[in-house]
Amino acid sequence: MTEAWGPDDDKPRRFAGPVRVRVPAKINLHLGVGPLRSDGFHELNTVYHAISLFDELTARRGDTLALTMEGEGAGELELGEDNLIIRAARALARKARVPAHARLHLRKAIPLAGGLAGGSADAAATLIACDLLWGTGYTKDELAEIGAELGSDVPFLLHGGTALGTGHGEAVSPILARPVTWHWVVALADGGLSTPAVYRELDRLRAAPGGPAPLESSDALMTALRQRRPEVLGAVLGNDLQAAALSLRPGLADVLKAGQAAGAVAGIVSGSGPTCVFLARDGAHAEKLAQELAASGVCRTATAARGPMPGARAV
Repeated sequence: MTEAWGPDDDKPRRFAGPVRVRVPAKINLHLGVGPLRSDGFHELNTVYHAISLFDELTARRGDTLALTMEGEGAGELELGEDNLIIRAARALARKARVPAHARLHLRKAIPLAGGLAGGSADAAATLIACDLLWGTGYTKDELAEIGAELGSDVPFLLHGGTALGTGHGEAVSPILARPVTWHWVVALADGGLSTPAVYRELDRLRAAPGGPAPLESSDALMTALRQRRPEVLGAVLGNDLQAAALSLRPGLADVLKAGQAAGAVAGIVSGSGPTCVFLARDGAHAEKLAQELAASGVCRTATAARGPMPGARAV
């Protein structure tokens, strides 16, 4: 028997068999990028938001550590020692002093290098799945400490919801607001963008005369979340990396224009891109926007999503 997290993350339940964990993608409603720090990271002030686009990881007992996958990126994503899933499993095994033995299978829907933290999501799912499979018994906060060494977004994706991220994104504080569901359209691009390359491009743009000014604080965004009105939230969405993503991938401007023309409340590049996300008035509006964007030819596909969603959890 293994132990898994139920609907209430403070009350574990038990079940037999392989561990299957579902983990959401994230978008940044606000992504303020500060100067480059001495440790090689940029200081961030960001508002994370987990949405209903999911990867799923299944962990079974094995005599070694092995990873297989299907879905987005199959045949492209390296499955060896550099993969964040393998790194997460090994990091947990080292911490717990247990053998890193598991057969892991990933069903992937979050695109590679899409600005939706798919790799970090998979690392978060791995920490939950292997903790349960191996019975190591760590809390989510303890797993988040391990995850922070793997990627800035991992701690958030363990918890989900909507949260403020500081430091280089790894220090996560939940944002307390009245429950409300926000509706989004996720426009997926062909190919990805390298996150380090986007940060380097932002540094280059800022060093040039007349470069983009940093966003102000996230205070207005957090106030808008509490007002529960899409037009208020849409007015304060912001992403310092958007200028750099557009510089490296100019065609993203056409995606943003198409979303605006289709009637989106607001549109923004997600994280480091190239995925763009659009805020809708409600679920029906999101479905209509997704259909129009998919038919416009400016993106590979578009899908409706909602948030906030819980973080990685066994299902």
